[in-house]
Amino acid sequence: MTPGSPSANSHAPVDQVLGELHGAVQRIAANVERVLVGKPDVVRLALVTLLAEGHLLVEDVPGVGKTSLAKALARSIDCTVSRVQFTPDLLPSDITGSSIYNRQENDFEFRPGPIFANIVVGDEINRASPKTQSALLECMEEHQVTVDANTYPLGSPFMVIATQNPVEMEGTYALPEAQRDRFTARVSIGYPDPQAELAMVDEHAGHNPLDDLRPVSDAAQILRLIEAVRRVHLSPEVRRYAVDLVSATRRLPELRLGASPRSTLHLVRAARAHAALAGRDFVVPDDIHAVSIPVLAHRLVLTAEAQAARRSPAELIRALLQRVPVPTAALDPSAAFVRSLNNNNAGTPR
Repeated sequence: MTPGSPSANSHAPVDQVLGELHGAVQRIAANVERVLVGKPDVVRLALVTLLAEGHLLVEDVPGVGKTSLAKALARSIDCTVSRVQFTPDLLPSDITGSSIYNRQENDFEFRPGPIFANIVVGDEINRASPKTQSALLECMEEHQVTVDANTYPLGSPFMVIATQNPVEMEGTYALPEAQRDRFTARVSIGYPDPQAELAMVDEHAGHNPLDDLRPVSDAAQILRLIEAVRRVHLSPEVRRYAVDLVSATRRLPELRLGASPRSTLHLVRAARAHAALAGRDFVVPDDIHAVSIPVLAHRLVLTAEAQAARRSPAELIRALLQRVPVPTAALDPSAAFVRSLNNNNAGTPR
């Protein structure tokens, strides 16, 4: 067994595991921030999503660095990376791949599409038709592709980083609810402050900083960190709090559609990753609070009345965080995480 394998690392002391995670995250974040200046919170959320085994939707107006964020994160990890430019004439087979007739073999052979990579950058995903967008549903949820009745597994780690312009921009299609629900988190970069924009002009005007970016981690290390995040302790009280928060969205009169059970799973996975990035081996309610808006807001569908009143999903979630009781019982930050490390049987990643 090699020292770098996930199973070899499963018996490492908890401090060593969290120390490796903290160091790797700092290196990746510093690398990405060389490209995306003045947005540390956005970079941190992208790393939380990566360690939570999720997918990231970057939504904002053109020119604020959506694609740069995706490319910088992809280049910071030494693994396979592909990029797809979504256009109205893009076909599902252009993403998943297709079967091509081989004259020499007198049979059809499968030619993998760009989805067969560890990190897939989907640029302007909402410019493609809903038919093409739906090609990602199976890939993102089940980490596999089915073509001509044959199923092909995707590699690990696997992450889709998609960018999109607001739906009111010309030539875009709104993402279906089922598609949005596959994304663990949504982030909006926003315009930089004047100082950050001035620094960007000084540093980036002469050359593209992406050209100088080199990997600071690799797929094997990311798999080890993901395995460690899975075993961050989640107490019954915090687990119940996450369920109560998500289920409360389904009773809001301002919503036509509340958060799904899948969003509960994504919420606790993101909370575990957030806790690990903070150096803790257990989740506290503050971790749930920190990731609840990025994880839940994009899944909610407002009623027509709420839209007319200019309510926003983020505003509704903030109100729920004030109303849903926070657990006050002991959160049991015990040695459960250490025991799980020692008892882990190194199963295959989800």
